[in-house]
Amino acid sequence: MPSLIPNIASPLLSWYHQHARSLPWRDHPDPYAIWVSEIMLQQTRVEAVKVYFERFLQQLPTISDLANADEQTLLKLWEGLGYYSRVRNLQKAAQVVVLEHGGQLPSSFDELKKLPGIGDYTAGAIASMAFQCPVPAVDGNVLRVMTRLTTDDRDITKPAVKKDYFCQIETLLKPLSRSGDFNQAVMDLGATVCLPNGLPKCESCPISHLCQAFAQNRMLEFPVKPSKKPRKIEKHTIFLLRQNDRVALVKRPDSGLLAGLWEFPHVQGALSLKHAVAQLEQWGIQTKHIEKSIPHTHIFSHIEWRMSSYLVTGKEHQFSSFPFIWVSKEQLLQTYPLPSAFQPFASDLLWKEKPV
Repeated sequence: MPSLIPNIASPLLSWYHQHARSLPWRDHPDPYAIWVSEIMLQQTRVEAVKVYFERFLQQLPTISDLANADEQTLLKLWEGLGYYSRVRNLQKAAQVVVLEHGGQLPSSFDELKKLPGIGDYTAGAIASMAFQCPVPAVDGNVLRVMTRLTTDDRDITKPAVKKDYFCQIETLLKPLSRSGDFNQAVMDLGATVCLPNGLPKCESCPISHLCQAFAQNRMLEFPVKPSKKPRKIEKHTIFLLRQNDRVALVKRPDSGLLAGLWEFPHVQGALSLKHAVAQLEQWGIQTKHIEKSIPHTHIFSHIEWRMSSYLVTGKEHQFSSFPFIWVSKEQLLQTYPLPSAFQPFASDLLWKEKPV
């Protein structure tokens, strides 16, 4: 049976012309802005990205600004987005662009792929949207639309499947003059109509008349991918330490989970009050007051942290020799990048009244 994919371009582009989402990076389709948005959108919802995108471009408006930004500023701008290796690679790539491309992103798919943090999808998105190169941008949204369209029961996590759709869409794009619009149309369709994790809105789909899954009422069978392994569960005890109107932070190692970011002192395990006091003494903290604070659970891609916490006021002028730093409320809010896992504790630490 001939492929259905070549038949979708015209109805999709007509639909996109009327229903395209209004997004900040589309309003000003500068290659740098498109690049930043695509990196932010990896593993992150569109609505969450909008505010980060505007702030990032306001503070680092050019590739040169990004290349020269200090790490603390960079990580603070990314605070809460997670997957911090993305922004580190973004800066590494910006430095390469400044040194080797005169500060301008290369326009070709192959040259873009040579930059740190840019794979097939991101290279295709930038090349097609910013430079109208006829290359696909195959992400999860695209694979969902295409496998439903064709009732393809292959495992979409297999590189060969993604490569197959890349080649089919590339053939479709070569005669088109609107490669960027086509790629964005499929993305928008996947994000707003051909929905994941729920019943798609087939009545609003411009290509439902071509869709084999819709014709067979099998939409929820696609895409096919292996079941996720259960997450490892870890228990942690967080210490929210205050002394002389300052709070304690410690820097994480330069490699591994949340590398190089700041966090509140903590240890593995759910400590009782008695054991929490013993841990503080081990750190050299003389406690004036200690009380239970909020619990919080944070889910990473492969680990779930179940965290309990203690709010601790240390005795005056008893700063410990343990490698904490003691920062003001303003510094915590404005300077030091704090991962999302610790943000709920920051609120409790900063706003709860100190005991008399």
